[in-house]
Amino acid sequence: MEIEDNGIIANMTDRKTEYISGSAYTSGKIDGKECVVVKCGIGKVNAAVAAQTMILKYKPDMIVNTGVGGSTSLNTHIGYVVIAENVIQHDMDTTAIGDKRGTVFLPEGNIDYIPCSEKVVERLEKACENIGETHYVRGTVATGDQFITGNERRSGLNQNFNAIACEMEGGSIGQVCYLNKVPFGIVRAISDSMSEEDDAVEYTVFSRSAAKKSIDIIVEFIKNS
Repeated sequence: MEIEDNGIIANMTDRKTEYISGSAYTSGKIDGKECVVVKCGIGKVNAAVAAQTMILKYKPDMIVNTGVGGSTSLNTHIGYVVIAENVIQHDMDTTAIGDKRGTVFLPEGNIDYIPCSEKVVERLEKACENIGETHYVRGTVATGDQFITGNERRSGLNQNFNAIACEMEGGSIGQVCYLNKVPFGIVRAISDSMSEEDDAVEYTVFSRSAAKKSIDIIVEFIKNS
């Protein structure tokens, strides 16, 4: 989201912006640490393009994808932060030819759940603890090119993949990082929940406050990395 992009950039010194494939990559320093931020845009293709560009152009030690997400568990509420232990692409479906749903096909073999870097996960946990007043949980994040609405569809992602949150970018970023052997992490602030409220309304109301939480976490993460 633009609010996240701008919030992180506002904490940078020595800023420099380059445009690649139409997207602005802003490099600089936070607490003396070199970093680069880009608003990748919505969806798996946009996210994958941004991640691959980031790796080839800037050669980062690690990549962290931040944003908002929807709950797929009755135990994950608005305002909670989800730190992914692994990611899966729930919209990958070649079950008709005998594959497990969520399977992605890579040069070194097929995989479904792509593991996040434990080192990155632990640092994200520490960042949540340091900023305070942050309820965080670890688990599986499910990615697909769909804005998931309705408790039935959300529950399905939990039942089929044991996912506690859903979104539209993390799984493809995970795939790119896995292919390039770059450590990665995914963090999501929950903006819409499994409730009787309208999901689109919840997202509109709570996404900005959720984004602010994401900014605080990432800035703290960078300072202590």
